Amino acid sequence: MRVAALLLAASALTGCAATPASTDPQDQFFAALTARCGQAYAGKIETNEAADADMQGKAMVMHIRRCTPDRIEIPFHIAGLGPDGGWDRSRTWIVSRTGNGLRLKHDHRHADGSKDEVTMYGGDTATPGTASRQEFPVDAESIAMFEATGRSVSTTNIWAMETTPLGFAYELKRANRHFRVGFSWDRPVSPPPPAPWGW
Repeated sequence: MRVAALLLAASALTGCAATPASTDPQDQFFAALTARCGQAYAGKIETNEAADADMQGKAMVMHIRRCTPDRIEIPFHIAGLGPDGGWDRSRTWIVSRTGNGLRLKHDHRHADGSKDEVTMYGGDTATPGTASRQEFPVDAESIAMFEATGRSVSTTNIWAMETTPLGFAYELKRANRHFRVGFSWDRPVSPPPPAPWGW
């Protein structure tokens, strides 16, 4: 009887053991962002190109606002560029799982919440990447959108996201174009008020 009880207890303990952490780099990347869900962090632009002159020196905040097992929504706010001179809250980065990896999309809205002419563009990962960096080459849907709206220069875009023990970075690269913003985990902030449509 005592042996049976011991075996039952051991079985219960085994069932309660923590699930081993995934060794898949995309799972690790996704988990690292999810672990900070609900938090907002201050950052700044790290590149210096003429195309981004209006962003230089502006306060920036990324807010890991909504998370599910398959989707993370990260509003990106820029101070001083909103329609009333306040926060520009028009951009949200959306990272989601697919059957083959991860996907990055950009949800762009106007101040009233209506969708921008160019929105939900992005791409899917083409390689496993690493636990700290994932790259998203532009997808066919986005290429068609860019061409239809006179933005063919963007048809070779490659976006990237990084999450390290020090912070987070978002990056865009193509020929003759490099945009990068960085955020420090040691600079948590209160997020700006959400936009009227909820970001």
